[in-house]
This record gives sequence, C-alpha cells and structure tokens, in this order.
Amino acid sequence: MDSLITAAGQALAAGDPLGALKRVALRDDPPALALRGIAMAQLGDFARAKDLVKRAARAFGAKEPVARARCIVAEAEIALVSRDLHWPSKTLDAARRTLDAHGDRLNAAYGGYLDVRRLLLIGRLDEAERKLGALDPAPFPPALRTAHALVVMGIAMRRLHARTARTALADAQRAARLAGIPALTAEVDSASRLLNAPAARLIARGDERPLLLDEVEELQHSKAIVIDACRHVVRHRKIELSLATRPVLFTLARALGETWPADVARETLLARAFRARHADGSHRARLRVEMGRLRKLLAPLADVKATRHGFVLAPRMAREVVVLARPVEEEHAAVLALLSDGESWSSSALALALGASQRSVQRTLETLAVNNKVQPLGRGRARRWTSPSLPGLATMLLLPPSLPDH
Repeated sequence: MDSLITAAGQALAAGDPLGALKRVALRDDPPALALRGIAMAQLGDFARAKDLVKRAARAFGAKEPVARARCIVAEAEIALVSRDLHWPSKTLDAARRTLDAHGDRLNAAYGGYLDVRRLLLIGRLDEAERKLGALDPAPFPPALRTAHALVVMGIAMRRLHARTARTALADAQRAARLAGIPALTAEVDSASRLLNAPAARLIARGDERPLLLDEVEELQHSKAIVIDACRHVVRHRKIELSLATRPVLFTLARALGETWPADVARETLLARAFRARHADGSHRARLRVEMGRLRKLLAPLADVKATRHGFVLAPRMAREVVVLARPVEEEHAAVLALLSDGESWSSSALALALGASQRSVQRTLETLAVNNKVQPLGRGRARRWTSPSLPGLATMLLLPPSLPDH
C-alpha cells in the first residue's frame, strides 16, 4: 500500500474526509475507490459512496478476499446510515467470517456492530442483545468501544433500563474523548440529549407532568396500575395485559384511567372510542359490548363498573391508576419519530421498522407531506423522506409503538 493510500486511510480514521479526498480524488485503483467511497459517505453523498465502494469490491475480486470483505462492511455501513434496512445481512455475515479468518478482527467486529444497530432500528431487541453479547469491546480502539457503548445504551433505553443506559452513556463519553473524532463526539452528545429529554407524560387524577426515562422505569415497578399508551399495554407489577391488537378497548381503558377515580360519561366514551358525534342506539349497544370485553380482559387487575352517568375503573389490589403517554401526542407519531433522527428513510425501510405494509406507510407519508411535516427527496425507487425533529417527540429508540397507525 503506497503512502497516499496510507495517509488517506489515516485521515478517514480521524474523521477528515476532505483530507482523504485530497490524496486519492483522482485515482481509480481499487484501494482509492474504496477510500473515496468512505469519504463520500462521511460527507453525506450516500448514492455516490455506494457506487464507489461497489466498484472497489468488484475490482478487488476473489483474489483479494480481505480487501473485498472490507468493502462489503463499508457498503453495509452506508446502507445503515442511508436507512437501506433491506440490505442482505447474510452478505455481511460472510464478509465478517472472511475478515475473522484472515486475522482482521477489528473490521469483523465493526461489521458485527453494524448488524446489531440494524436489528436495533427495526426493533428486534432479543436478537440484537444476543449478537451484542458475542462482541467483546475490550481489545479494540476507543472508536469501536464508543460504538459498543452506544448500542448498549440504545438497547437499555428500549428496555426502559435507565441505570444501564446511563452507565453505557458514561462509557461512550470516555471512549469518545479518547478517540478524538468530532463526528463520534457529536453522536455521543446527541445520545446524551436524548437520554436526558422527557421520555413520557404521566397522567394521574386529572393532572399531567413529564417523566424522564429513570422515572418511567420507576413507574413500571410501582404498585399502581399503569395504562401504557406508548406500548398499548395495561400492567400491574408482574401482570401485563396487551391491548396492542385491540385499539377500541385500549382507548376505553385509557379514558377510564385518565379520569380515575372519577367515572367517565358514556357520551365521552362514545366520542373517543367510536368518534360518534351524535350517538344512537347502535352506538350505545356497541359500547356495552366493548365494555363487557374490557371488563373480562382487565378482570385480573380491576373491575369496570357501570355508574349512573357512565363507567368507572375499580382496582382490585392497586391503590392508584395512572396513564403513561408520549411526551407529544402527534398523529402518525410512529413515522415521525423514526424520521426525527435526521436521516432520510425510504418507505420500505419505514415499513420494515414499523412492521406495517409499505402502502400504509406511503399513505401516511403523503398525508404528512401535505401538512409540511415531512419532505420527499428524489423520485421513484430512489425517493427518500426526511423530517425536522419535533420538540418533545420521543424517538423510536426510546419508546417504540406496539402497532403503527393504519
């Protein structure tokens, strides 16, 4: 490897893509193509970066398996940052095995972190945690230890384990200082702001206040019945009842929880659950049926009693009923929360992360675009979507929804 390639690689490792391009911008040999691709990715031109790295991988060919495998890892990183979440993970696994077999454990491990970060983005926490457990960051340089700590933090936040998340953040801050890479420091700072922002709202006895992640975790272990509007469950201690597939029942349960210990008028329940402005006999009959279903489902935790004006929740063992809601209740919040990370997403990547159909996501994006809440970039299959971060909106990394809006 010649001196210019070495210098360009060192510039990229230090977070200086322009310095790298000055050394290899006019060269078309495979190592220069790969370095140019990585530099363009750091500058945000992902389409050009992907093309350059692919050209480098083809040029290296089968006779240089390590160099080709490194290009595949770089391509996987570009795919992750550009939110191409359908990128084949089996290809990355094969490249990691090649690198590991040839002693390049650093790049093999980095490929592993890319895989875990993808799993984290699409909400497959168990698999992400399992794969992360197989990676030991101790022998690696500070930049990779920072990546490890940020992934640990991300999983802990999704699990609502605040103490683990704060410990991981402190590890990431120490490692980032040692690495001395401005982009990495900025990523850690962004994670710190997220961890210290309101994670949810507590609604209890008619009042509401914001909660940090630490307080959300504490609430999960309290003696209160928690009606969780972030994940569409009702829980009390070790009992958790999911209403993720029963939106009408959850709407009724939330309405009862928000006004507890008072009752809720039938007209209010009809308006919230069925959006009935002028209720008739059929609406009232349906309300009785749905309240019966809710009474049966909540039986382990509370009774649903009819009153003169409506219905009231009567806990069996708990002394308190509270509602946990998002910091900002925005229509299509799941899509907006994903887009608030500042990256550009395709509709297919959003559908994968949300577990929804691509057409449903496209309809949501079109609605949001009309209201100037998202912006399209490009056309056809190359179209991507982005949105400014909404103040107070919890990201998917923090409080993921159970089901997308339809």
